[in-house]
Amino acid sequence: MIEMKVAGIALDAINRSPIVLLKDASDRRALPIYIGQEQARAIMGALENQKPPRPLTHDLIVNLLETWDMTLERIVIHSLQKDTFYAALIVRQGEVKKEIDARPSDAIAVALRTNTPIWVMEEVIADASIPVDRDADEAEQQAFREFISNLRPEDLIKRFGSDG
Repeated sequence: MIEMKVAGIALDAINRSPIVLLKDASDRRALPIYIGQEQARAIMGALENQKPPRPLTHDLIVNLLETWDMTLERIVIHSLQKDTFYAALIVRQGEVKKEIDARPSDAIAVALRTNTPIWVMEEVIADASIPVDRDADEAEQQAFREFISNLRPEDLIKRFGSDG
């Protein structure tokens, strides 16, 4: 799993749909997730530390967690099936840990309100992320190609031994 942060909300240039953009710690990969208008407002409200006069749905969830002494340990975006992302809230109450199914946008909105880490499975990153820093990616690939081209069998035998 890779921990990611919310970089912000963007609008799709063609259909004007909101997209929540997650980025990894190195700012090398971004994961765009299309969301609804209401979820975009909820995420933006949390990013901007807005406090509504009455609790909205995500605030209500946070209030329930706090009232029942539950801790949101992390959220996990765990799969992508037919262009739909799936997520879970990992909640702990004492020694009991539960995984609760959630839409990624709702999970992110709650995570932002509780300063909870957002994790994404590697296979989701591999399937749906976009490179942010193509130059750094190319430099890393070139360094790996050079490493491989200079690698000798003797180096591997020294490192790992021989079966012979």
